[in-house]
Amino acid sequence: MKTSASTLLFLAIPFGALAQGHSNHNDIDFNFWFSLLEIPFLIFVIVLSFMVAASLKGGKFGSGMQLLAWGFLVMAVGHIHMQLEHITGFNLFKYLFGESGGTFAWFLALLITWMLSALGFYRIYTASRM
Repeated sequence: MKTSASTLLFLAIPFGALAQGHSNHNDIDFNFWFSLLEIPFLIFVIVLSFMVAASLKGGKFGSGMQLLAWGFLVMAVGHIHMQLEHITGFNLFKYLFGESGGTFAWFLALLITWMLSALGFYRIYTASRM
């Protein structure tokens, strides 16, 4: 059975709407569960992006998608780290690299994500123009 992207989007809309909810004591519980819910979706998107890149079998579209997949992977590691810090209060980057080194590592991860994504989209864009 195939699931369409529109079905997944339809199922995700209530979670986004609930995230904009009113402030009360339930927000803490909801934020915790929403943080945990993000992790399997990130893993799913990473696996799916590498599957799409592999199915394109190289070429300009495939190499562009491969760069996007790697950019998504770096982003997912950052988001998983961010959610785990939100849940536990433990910052692995600052633990490993110190206060300023952890901040620099976070910034470097953002730059790597943006550069891989931009280069991947650019390769796909140029391939589509031929």
